[in-house]
Amino acid sequence: MRNTDDLGISIPRILLPSHGTDLTRWAVIACDQFTSQPNYWKKVEELVGTSPSTYHLILPEAFLGKPEEEHRVQSTWQTMQTYLDRVVLQPIEGPIYVERWVDSKKRKGLMLCLDLERYDFTPGSQSLIRATEGTILDRLPPRMRIREKAALELPHILVLIDDPDHTVLDPITASKDSLKKLYDFDLMFDSGHLSGYQVDQPMLVDNLIGALSRLADPVGFQTKYGVGPEKGSLLFAVGDGNHSLATAKSIWEKVKAQVGMHHPARYALVEIENVHDAGLEFEPIHRVLFNLKDDLTTALKDAFGHHLHFAPCHSAEEMADRVDHHTAPGQAIGVCSSGELGIYTLDAPTFNLPVGTLQAFLDGFMKNHPAQSIDYVHGQDVLIQLASQPGNAGFYLPAMAKSDLFKTVIQDGVLPRKTFSMGKAREKRFYMECRQIL
Repeated sequence: MRNTDDLGISIPRILLPSHGTDLTRWAVIACDQFTSQPNYWKKVEELVGTSPSTYHLILPEAFLGKPEEEHRVQSTWQTMQTYLDRVVLQPIEGPIYVERWVDSKKRKGLMLCLDLERYDFTPGSQSLIRATEGTILDRLPPRMRIREKAALELPHILVLIDDPDHTVLDPITASKDSLKKLYDFDLMFDSGHLSGYQVDQPMLVDNLIGALSRLADPVGFQTKYGVGPEKGSLLFAVGDGNHSLATAKSIWEKVKAQVGMHHPARYALVEIENVHDAGLEFEPIHRVLFNLKDDLTTALKDAFGHHLHFAPCHSAEEMADRVDHHTAPGQAIGVCSSGELGIYTLDAPTFNLPVGTLQAFLDGFMKNHPAQSIDYVHGQDVLIQLASQPGNAGFYLPAMAKSDLFKTVIQDGVLPRKTFSMGKAREKRFYMECRQIL
């Protein structure tokens, strides 16, 4: 690998499935999607069967805490080694330029390795590579357990750059026709189309490094964001897969004294995307509480007092529209249960974003286990379906403007966890590329 330590990147050696592999069966969606919809993963299992597939290399989080969890952990390690031994995977040198089409929208990305020595997910970090939202530490151990003995890593991590002039990816896009096409296929279950190209031209790689260097330049960074030298340059902001990258970091810190600084575990394979990509949209992440044991309305009134106001809605569409287009002072959050549909407005919110105000309340509410569990879901339809079941309740949140992301993180630090999603659930990253880490 070619390392560029000052930019926190490394030019990777990537493993792709061998010629003849059914790529629609090979590529599956990120493991942290559809966690409350096990039927989705049942359909994946039925479609994949015994075909080579990343489904056999991951632990979907829908299985966490279930009887099959231990078996899947063991089989994941075994299948990784089997695929390596049987040459199911072939090496590709250099970055891969990626195009993802969903519903006539195209997103562009680049597969690169990030240096975990330049990444810090703790709040207040000034590292070159940073989390954009709070890391839930108790979500790391199951992921760490898998990665600790895994021969391969499969990334669903999407990392953002703030490149309004499109200097990093667009020169590669312009040269796409001169690059070797590595894959080009439809993703399962109407999740779009994925294409990948090998970026092996030295001039393109040099241009890439030069463009990233200009984005990371401290003087230019301070001018761009109106901050002083006490703020370190933020080049890469983790958009999706924060807990996966935090897992890789935690494992690296655990093993580096034994394996040395040149070990492949020092790096993590990710997809780089530009926050200004026209095909990239930020979607809200809603909350669902399952099997409530305490009265939610009473808890909300106790928490917010006379600052909390409720207005009923006649339909889910009305609720979503009123939250999405709320312009009055204060914040608006939708609420749904089997007996209630409407919006709460708060005229004295405790955080700048509605998601922050709500999450702080939910953290306190869940501390004494007044609900069996909480899940973070995408899409109004899924929220209504789950929250309307007896004993459940859900909250509908507005989307965050993507143009605010970098400046907010630089000036205010990490956002509340699960603040935004890069696209809807089926637009999330699919596992396609692998990298050997043992």
